[in-house]
Amino acid sequence: MDTHIPDWHLFRAFLAVVREGSLSGAARMLATTQPTMGRQVAALEAALGVKLFTRSIDGLSPTEAGLQLIPSAEAMAAAAEAAWRSTSGKADEARGTVRITASEMIGGKVLPSLLTGFHSLYPQISVELILSNRNEDLLRGDADIAVRMVRPSQAALLAKRIGNIDAGLYAHQHYLKEHPMPLCLYDLRQHALIGYDRNSAHSRMIERMGVPLTREMFAFRSDSDLAQLAALHAGFGIGASQLGIARRDRNLVPILHTELLFSMDVWVAIHPDMRSDRRIRLIFDYLVDKLMDYAKTSRHET
Repeated sequence: MDTHIPDWHLFRAFLAVVREGSLSGAARMLATTQPTMGRQVAALEAALGVKLFTRSIDGLSPTEAGLQLIPSAEAMAAAAEAAWRSTSGKADEARGTVRITASEMIGGKVLPSLLTGFHSLYPQISVELILSNRNEDLLRGDADIAVRMVRPSQAALLAKRIGNIDAGLYAHQHYLKEHPMPLCLYDLRQHALIGYDRNSAHSRMIERMGVPLTREMFAFRSDSDLAQLAALHAGFGIGASQLGIARRDRNLVPILHTELLFSMDVWVAIHPDMRSDRRIRLIFDYLVDKLMDYAKTSRHET
């Protein structure tokens, strides 16, 4: 073994300072002391022969060398977490920890109730849930199971297609009491629209369906799906929602569904090496079954 390779705990300290922006914050995060954090960062800088942080009025900021180190350190952290999860329970036992990644909307509004049912059946299995619209890398160990809105691009993954779910525009009854129901797509220009700030992926999807959109047309802008949904429920204006989620609130009224609906694929994927692990296979099969039921509630009735 090369004794010149810094220990993992030094890289962990480095990541904690990056995420918290200070030695004191990193110390709280790792349940240690600020001097210990300082010594570990200094030890990593000495081992690598580079300066990793500079001081600013906002705290500690990564140098160019520090920024280049972040992806590798995050990969190490993911591998360490995956190794811990893989040993948290024997492969043939219904116990241990499973890490799931899902989009904000599915993870925030659909999975919690499903996972509650799973926990009742298997209370010895702990669940870690990552809400992210970014496709986490299962092959790298970022998570054990992924619920994705697109077909997984990594061919090595074991993936199951759930089916299509539909999304459309809605408005709260409180909003419609003060504003006329839009009768065509052109009428949307006269309404308060809820949409994205800097992430224009969904806007481009609607534009491809023949509806010209610009950022300035949105009266409420947020790149958080959950924030947009909260604004919709608050009666701020007209916004998009998956049909299966919107149908849970009788106060949400469908808007122009005969003219504007878009469908999304839903997939559940796992690393192929994990399919023999009982706790992961149990929750994989459970999610596939329950998400298929959810997909049936999220389709447009013609």
